[in-house]
Amino acid sequence: MDPILLISIAASLVTLIYSAFLVVRILRLPAGDEKVQEIAKAIAEGAAAYLARQNKTVAVVAIVLTAVLWATLGVYAAGGFLIGALASVLAGYSGMMVAVRSNSRTTEAAKKGLPEALYVAFQGGSVTGLIVGGLALLSISIVIFLSTVLGFEPNMALVALGFGGSLISVFARLGGGIYTKGADVGTDIVGKIEKGIPEDDPRNPGVVADLVGDNVGDDAGMAADLFETYVVTAVSAILLGSLLFGGGANVLFPLLVSAISLIACLVGTFFVRLSNSKRIMPALYKGVGATAIFATIGVVLALRILPPNIPQLSDSSILGIFLVGVAITTGMIVTTEFFTGKNSGPVRKVAEAGASGHATNIIAGLALSMKATLFPILLIAVGILASYILGGLFGIALGAVSMLSLTAIVVAIDAFGPITDNAGGIAEMSGQSESVRKVTDSLDAVGNTTKAVTKAYAIASAGLASLVLFAAYTEELARRGMTESFSLSDPYVLVGLFLGASLPYLFAGFAMEAVGRASQAIVAEIRRQFKEIKGILAGTARPEYAKCVDIVTKAALREMIIPALIPVITPIAVGLLLGSRALGGLLMGIIITGLFVAISMTTGGAAWDNAKKYIEDGNLGGKGSVAHQSAVTGDTVGDPYKDTAGPAINPMIKVANVVALLLAPFLV
Repeated sequence: MDPILLISIAASLVTLIYSAFLVVRILRLPAGDEKVQEIAKAIAEGAAAYLARQNKTVAVVAIVLTAVLWATLGVYAAGGFLIGALASVLAGYSGMMVAVRSNSRTTEAAKKGLPEALYVAFQGGSVTGLIVGGLALLSISIVIFLSTVLGFEPNMALVALGFGGSLISVFARLGGGIYTKGADVGTDIVGKIEKGIPEDDPRNPGVVADLVGDNVGDDAGMAADLFETYVVTAVSAILLGSLLFGGGANVLFPLLVSAISLIACLVGTFFVRLSNSKRIMPALYKGVGATAIFATIGVVLALRILPPNIPQLSDSSILGIFLVGVAITTGMIVTTEFFTGKNSGPVRKVAEAGASGHATNIIAGLALSMKATLFPILLIAVGILASYILGGLFGIALGAVSMLSLTAIVVAIDAFGPITDNAGGIAEMSGQSESVRKVTDSLDAVGNTTKAVTKAYAIASAGLASLVLFAAYTEELARRGMTESFSLSDPYVLVGLFLGASLPYLFAGFAMEAVGRASQAIVAEIRRQFKEIKGILAGTARPEYAKCVDIVTKAALREMIIPALIPVITPIAVGLLLGSRALGGLLMGIIITGLFVAISMTTGGAAWDNAKKYIEDGNLGGKGSVAHQSAVTGDTVGDPYKDTAGPAINPMIKVANVVALLLAPFLV
């Protein structure tokens, strides 16, 4: 067996075993009193029920696509697709089920203080991150191992593996996003705006559905998103290396980088600790910094022990490319925190604009979302140029792999967010003391920023991964004798470019409308309960939480189908009807506008959210003021921006590119 393949399998298994150990340790922690456990159980049951129904719906599509792949590309491509789909489902489901059991334990730990609550929440998030990285690396390694044992060409099986992960990701991101924001927006409209009751108030019939949504959207959805980005990036790098260099180079070197970094992520989780300043964000960043340092040391050692032998790439160039990937990740974190941090200048401006009314808050948030696209795009552009100068086209691929190598630790700090959000909700609903609520609120505020940071990381990595996929598409066509230039003077390319550029807007529009319709359904149900069940507002009657969960579940599953099929059907139609040049233009258009729309939506939505929290801390008149009422409206508008439409564009971009790569053999 190839030593890199052996190292990859070993690293993934070690990570998964350690994740299982973390699960056991978390489950042994105190889960709180009877009321806390009752609420946590309702959240866990709602989340599990939603995912089960979502997976049944997606399974129908997956079975059809498996049959199509088997008939057109063979049994190994169909097998790769199934491995990718099942591993993606497992990553999202297992991570989420740990998260919904960590929330009550975080609430209980908050009674002891901030360090204890941070420890429990981050340990829960670490399980999701490590499972995502471990399963992604293991699934790639399994397909390559099977290709050596069974003697088949692994390229199409690997692309199909990425397609399986991408398909699950777009459904998970979109369905989970529609669920979480349909529940959140509907619950806020009736509870906070119409009835004037606090967020997470147990009198609100939609509150459990809202807490369930945090998990299915921000935990399971993000896990599936970054699982497929990790897989697609590594697969596209391996595929591009084999197309560029043939069998002479060690094209599995990206797997070695991923394996080393995965272990570094595991080690990095031990460095998340509060300092004397009691600042939470720096404590989380310690883990990211430690991971980057250990990963860099590991890559240096790997270059000495297992040199990659890649043409025109020296050891120093490869190390430089790896550092470029780390630098892009760091830059995205800094930029996102600048635009979305609760106490940052841009967020304060959005909050201050709300003092004049609802419209000015919306205008300020939209303006911020547009301006916030420049710095991330500049960062990505510099990273692409630096990687290309150091290593050519394969250098860009290796830079993308290097960036994605930090996935496990980044997902860990993201999954920390919904755990702390749930912990705060449980504390409010169970009537915990003010000191407990203060601890959970401080964790929740940081969780909003970590979720925004992870979304920015996912978008940047999606952009780089899509560029590598596009390069693999052009190289695959060239290998089959079709040298396409994709010139803008070619009307087929131009038509494809326009069509592709429109798709992220169309996709986002469908997603936003879906959230609106889901919200309307739950608003009607909450209003009905307040009207018909006497005593809810007085606290003498229990709301029918399960009905709200059921309504928003049905709405999310119904609404996700059509937009999720857009990136699958459109490339096939354009490729077969207009040819490979138009399809190339389509991919370029999707990548360009998709990046801008995704960055704008996720950043603007997060800024609106934290502007509200800034005011709730007592600034600009605090809760109940004009600024706060305006900020609630801004947050409600921003919710589907940052948690549904924006994040779902990431897998949408990659699905379209993967489908094009699978379609390439039929365009000759």
